[in-house]
Amino acid sequence: MAIQSMTKCRTADTERAIRQINELEEAGCAIVRLAIKDMEDARALKRIKAKVKLPLVADIHFSYRLALAAIENGADKIRLNPGNIHKKQEIEKVISALKTAGIPLRIGLNSGSVKDTGHRRSAMTDRLTASCMDYIKMIEKLKFNNIVISLKANNVLDTVEAYRKISGACSYPLHLGVTATGSPYSGIIKSSVALGALLLGGIGDTIRVSLTDSPIEEVRAAKGILEGVGLRGTGTQIISCPTCGRCEVDLVSIVKELEKKLARSAAGWPSAKPFKVAIMGCVVNGPGEAKEADIGVAFGKKEGLMFRKGKAERKISFKQCAKVLLEEMKNADD
Repeated sequence: MAIQSMTKCRTADTERAIRQINELEEAGCAIVRLAIKDMEDARALKRIKAKVKLPLVADIHFSYRLALAAIENGADKIRLNPGNIHKKQEIEKVISALKTAGIPLRIGLNSGSVKDTGHRRSAMTDRLTASCMDYIKMIEKLKFNNIVISLKANNVLDTVEAYRKISGACSYPLHLGVTATGSPYSGIIKSSVALGALLLGGIGDTIRVSLTDSPIEEVRAAKGILEGVGLRGTGTQIISCPTCGRCEVDLVSIVKELEKKLARSAAGWPSAKPFKVAIMGCVVNGPGEAKEADIGVAFGKKEGLMFRKGKAERKISFKQCAKVLLEEMKNADD
């Protein structure tokens, strides 16, 4: 399952765009989209492509000529919005250029710009799917089917329903996402619920978590969702208790410290296989969870008992916990 994100700077600012794309690759992003607002942005794609490895998706709105220029300058995929590029003659020219270049088209619909279907009371999901199917039929008549689809609404229910409807109406690959999700906190929750429901139902081929935040945070959230639904097996999974009155150590600070250090690595930890680390705060569930993990620690008052592969090994202090766990994880992977 490929993770996508989008640069959050002018594409014509090539140095900044290149830096963001390379940072995204390091974080685990597989595909990156860039906003093409004008010809300067379109021409910048050629310079950017020479300096990065990730495939570049040109995000086109309003002007089909920008799509043609983006293709000429090396875009690996073109995204068109049926809400603002829908004239048959213009689409024909873009499809002809896509055929020549041998690259795909993403039909990307958003609730904020979807065309009116003519029925004022039409539900958003119906407007998204109807507009999408009309666009698909027009393009299929041009004998082109190298297509990816996205239908993003700004809420969970509309997003899930729209993707379920379109997945039953056609067999094209689906790029999943929720649009205009609000704050990073709200965005992660909405995206987790919507994308998780779709992925668990077998729907989706690529994903983006859209956040009003750094694109790196988008990738981190997407990786977390994929790990949560069992579609990404590499990296480190931290298992920790929520704490209660029985906990006698500052477990929250340990978990945050370990998570922060792990985040510096693209995969959480450069391990070739899934890795579970348990950090537990009391004797009720602590020893059991620690035994089940690859490495775990169950704390008492000032120190914890460390387990490896189900066997108790030694006691470690609260202050040294994060450092010891990182060292043990590294040794386990050597």
